[in-house]
Amino acid sequence: MIKVSVMYPASLGTRFDHDYYRDRHLPLIKSRMGPALKYYAIDRKLADGMAEIPATYVATCHLLCDSVQAYQSAYGPHAQEISGDIRNFTDRTPIVQISEVVVENSARGETEALRHSARSP
Repeated sequence: MIKVSVMYPASLGTRFDHDYYRDRHLPLIKSRMGPALKYYAIDRKLADGMAEIPATYVATCHLLCDSVQAYQSAYGPHAQEISGDIRNFTDRTPIVQISEVVVENSARGETEALRHSARSP
């Protein structure tokens, strides 16, 4: 499985419409990519632990697909439309990173393991 992370750098005065991003942009991506997009997550910035240090990114999204080929085949034909929509919610240029997912749902696995051990005599 791969994860495509799209990160929008934060800076003073950054324009970012989180409602549009959540309600229109990511559903647009999902509708265009179809079943190749297994699921997505959206992150919204918080301070980096200390209020005086701003977050690095105003928002990020993570698109999870089975492979780079599946992602490229589903996203590629719609890249221009999706990229053109960015101006509707931000004035920032995103940074994109494609990663291999090494561990997924590790907390769920631990919870399941604890649940099973609690049932054992």
